Amino acid sequence: MPPELRDERPILEITTLTLPHVDLGPVRAIGAWQLDSPNRHFGSYSALVPLGDGTLLAAADTGKRLRFTPPGRTGPGPKFDYFADVDFADKSAYDVEALARDPANGRIWASYENKNQIARFDAQFHSLGFVRPPSMRRWRSNSGPEAMARLADGRFVVLAETGLGWFGKEGPGLLFPSDPVDGAVPVEFRFRPPEGYNPCDMAALPDGRVLILLRKIVWGVPPGFAGKLMVADPATIRPGEEWRAEPLADLRAPLPMDNYEGLAVEPMPDGELTLWLISDDNSALYQRTLLLELLWRPNEKARGISRAPH
Repeated sequence: MPPELRDERPILEITTLTLPHVDLGPVRAIGAWQLDSPNRHFGSYSALVPLGDGTLLAAADTGKRLRFTPPGRTGPGPKFDYFADVDFADKSAYDVEALARDPANGRIWASYENKNQIARFDAQFHSLGFVRPPSMRRWRSNSGPEAMARLADGRFVVLAETGLGWFGKEGPGLLFPSDPVDGAVPVEFRFRPPEGYNPCDMAALPDGRVLILLRKIVWGVPPGFAGKLMVADPATIRPGEEWRAEPLADLRAPLPMDNYEGLAVEPMPDGELTLWLISDDNSALYQRTLLLELLWRPNEKARGISRAPH
């Protein structure tokens, strides 16, 4: 193997991008960067989660991970590695699409799209078991658990990327009353994204709601991408019914755009939330790994977004 393909230097190049003014409603874009690295583990990031110490953990659908300190912060240098011990001859064994974390003990959950599987790890990425829920058996192998959030009370919400049929407009969703790896039996519901969009990540909010990141392919040569952020309340989930979400912001040019698939939410002391988005470059020459920083004050009423009573 050529030496350049074995490069494991902990180098993360961060290039600041011009951030034009774009009206995002209650959300404000405050930073955008392009990430590059010669490290062979770099790229294809499809999930993002904050680690509670100012760093972020990105997981790739190639079975790799990157822990890094975002721009503007002081912290440790980047750390590249395999996500976990996997069989790299089988893509279904390492296609991580979503992450969740318990801040109390550092445990991390990962959803695997092709296997329709949820795995649990300790803070050092040692395996603590996995499950392939019977409720996911009918989910399409390439459109499985794409978005997952762990709520503060220990419940989990999981969304499939697409519907069960080729032309289905509604996708299946699951609400687990506790840790799915321990065998919790979920409530099944439906989620209908806006036309042309699919959910690609989700994160819990401090008030009990969740923030959902959605992505749409804009066909062209080369193809482009658009995104949406929507807010939904797990308190409104009902068995077999459609779970509704409210729009928060449209992500579009002239913002620096690419295939944003990872979402992380960090509460700030003043009540604002920092939203981090990372893009999956799909190992394509015409795509980039972008990091986008947004700021949102959720207590400000905007666009009719309200919280359902509990």
